[in-house]
Amino acid sequence: MHIRKNIKNISLWAVAAGVFFLNSCTKKQDAFVNRKVSFNADWSFHLNDSIIDKDTIGTSTKWRTLDVPHDWSIEGKFDEKSPAGYGGGSLTGGLGWYKKTFKVAAEDSTKITSITFDGVYRNSEVWINGHYLGKRSNGYIGFQYEITPYLNYGDKNNEIIVKVDNSKQPNSRWYSGSGIFRNVWIETTDKLHVGQWGTYITTPKVTAEKASVSIETTIKNQYKESKKATVTTTIFKEDKKVTSVTQDITINANDNQILNQSAEVENPILWSVENPELYTAVTEILVDDKVVDQYKTSFGIRDFKFDLNKGFILNGKQVKIKGVCMHHDLGPLGSAINTRAIERQLEILKEMGVNGIRTSHNPPAPELLDLCDKMGFIVMDEAFDMWKQNKTKYDYANDWDKWHKKDLVDQLRRDRNHPSIFMWSIGNEIPEQWNEKGIEIAKELATITRQYDKTRPLTAGMNPPVNMNIDAVTLQFEKKDVSINPLAGSGVLDLIGYNYAHQTFEHHLKNFPKTPFIATETTSGLQTRGYYDAVSDTIKKWPIRWDLKFTEGNPGNTVSAYDQVQTPWGSTHEATWKIIKKHDFLAGMYVWTGFDYIGEPTPYEWPSVSSYFGIVDLAGFPKDVYYMYQSEWTDKTVLHIFPHWNWKAGQTVDVWAYYNNADEVELFVNGKSVGKRSKKGDDLHVMWRIPFEAGTLKVISRKDGKVVLEKEIKTAGNPSQLKLTADRSTIKADKKDLSFITVDILDANGTIAPNANNEINFSLKGNGKIVGVCSGDPVSHESYKGNKHTALAGKCLVIVQSGDKSGRLELTAKANGLKQSTIVITTE
Repeated sequence: MHIRKNIKNISLWAVAAGVFFLNSCTKKQDAFVNRKVSFNADWSFHLNDSIIDKDTIGTSTKWRTLDVPHDWSIEGKFDEKSPAGYGGGSLTGGLGWYKKTFKVAAEDSTKITSITFDGVYRNSEVWINGHYLGKRSNGYIGFQYEITPYLNYGDKNNEIIVKVDNSKQPNSRWYSGSGIFRNVWIETTDKLHVGQWGTYITTPKVTAEKASVSIETTIKNQYKESKKATVTTTIFKEDKKVTSVTQDITINANDNQILNQSAEVENPILWSVENPELYTAVTEILVDDKVVDQYKTSFGIRDFKFDLNKGFILNGKQVKIKGVCMHHDLGPLGSAINTRAIERQLEILKEMGVNGIRTSHNPPAPELLDLCDKMGFIVMDEAFDMWKQNKTKYDYANDWDKWHKKDLVDQLRRDRNHPSIFMWSIGNEIPEQWNEKGIEIAKELATITRQYDKTRPLTAGMNPPVNMNIDAVTLQFEKKDVSINPLAGSGVLDLIGYNYAHQTFEHHLKNFPKTPFIATETTSGLQTRGYYDAVSDTIKKWPIRWDLKFTEGNPGNTVSAYDQVQTPWGSTHEATWKIIKKHDFLAGMYVWTGFDYIGEPTPYEWPSVSSYFGIVDLAGFPKDVYYMYQSEWTDKTVLHIFPHWNWKAGQTVDVWAYYNNADEVELFVNGKSVGKRSKKGDDLHVMWRIPFEAGTLKVISRKDGKVVLEKEIKTAGNPSQLKLTADRSTIKADKKDLSFITVDILDANGTIAPNANNEINFSLKGNGKIVGVCSGDPVSHESYKGNKHTALAGKCLVIVQSGDKSGRLELTAKANGLKQSTIVITTE
């Protein structure tokens, strides 16, 4: 393998010097210095030409410099002939190379140096200074290589090379992305240290007065002689020391030792979805009174169970899980992980009332779990979308025999300290669920899971747990003519996970009298933001059947944003929630999906390239059904009316309202009442069918005759101007932070133009860059990485990333015939 040596160097002298420290942190947590440092900056990247380069690099290879995380597929063009197919977003995979040179301080030659990749999609192979470190096929799980034996120290360069092969397509049922798409770290430790993912903290007994804390720590000795050491674990609440425990150990040369410590926390502050309180355990290893290693573990103290009759109980309180399923891509940013982008998604979902996240259908980025810990979400952490049997030709089933145990163990060890995780899922819609082989595999996976974590229940997304003809469900239950899914009936699972089959939920206790319920995946309602069919009270099942090509639908591959279109295996949003909310024994649900995602554009195929399932679109703009959930899932007072009020004169329009905390709502057109409406029975919305008359649509909600809220929608004139609104006007100058800027197309009076689809051009001044543009249109083939984009229903999004200098970023948006707009973002 021949490569050029003249790429930019990056020195680890400074960061290596900051890894170790002599002062104990048992007095104050902020004395802790992380032993791992970011290794994301200044990589060189090359995407092979499949014909010319094949799978090699050489002296003539052309490189470009970039920072990781990086997804090369999102930079490409949408292609109907892409081997990934429309299911994979019609974007290309391919084979890419990354390399980086760096230096390591001479004094670190006596230490252990490792490199950690949080995720590389997929089939990664790594070399350091020409030495082959290994291969990892799974793109979603992190892995680490020790590189100590192969390093050059002092002034000599080191070179790391990563080959990423995502050329065999399709290997996923959704958009995967390609490349080093998660963070990379260099970790430097003493030869005596806490191992990778080396702590396991549980709280076996929790009361309001006292919590017992069990700490299992894996100590690794890579010295050639045995070592005597003192291990102290100190528990902090923020910067305040809570308690500590100390133990002396002797560990043999080149050996691992598991140390078990116990502590008690008086009057613990319990983790909950409303108040996600966290503790930190800092483990110190001392040799001759000198700290040689420190390792930090964040954890939470909470008590929970899934009860057969009462559902999910958290800290003694019944909590209905109001969750959504999420894929890993970040819309226009692709699969390249960014903490702020994940945080924004979670903020939008939290505002809707979501309290649960399912990581469908793979281990998530560590940053997602950290944020769920801090923000209060009930996480279902999922391992696999397939076992031995393929769903697509080149997927993980081909790697199952060699890798599944290692990948599962690594996921469990990596994730098991997160207080936000309340259940493990060992699979999603696994074909083997229907046979004995599947039960055999499930038993193996369950044994592995319980070996590494006994504190959380095990489930799987089964489609469905009860094998039945859904159209004849009532008749079947009357005849008691149902058969249980073999996996569901095997006794392997602690929770029966329902994917869809909402008609069977109410019969759960009859079918599974010993095992609690969780709806692992529900609904699959479909909408295009801002588009409305003329008649809203007819339910449409698109496609007609999952295995038949859909030949109907709307012009432009649109789907009505009234909650009226569902898949044949799913339901409308209202239908499933009505059932879940009714019964205590139904612990909760994870709706498919929280956000739209790239790929899987059900019910359509090309030219659609992203999904219609989201409650929030690909750009992060809520669809109307968002407010149905908000009215049901939060204590906020909600009043939301739709659609827009730009139609043809005299056209009949259905007007819907979602509301809460009120007895009735009254609708006015240009000041004239067109009637009062109240929700009856289990209704979740009200409707008026009225002729369009240009002007103002106004709705008032009242309780006991008193006004609660008022909302108006006005008929917009011709598009006239652009308005820019940033989610945050001040961001960090760290080359990572993001400002998400909404572009609204307005008429001369400031009313949003709901049918405007102007092309908007963007320019940016200052130390930063535009990293994403999007409108949420599933049919758009414009690049997410460009400087222009066409609006959908009067809205567009542009994402600006900071540079490494403080200052001002000026973003200007222009469109033909419209008044331009500029916004200033401060970086500091």
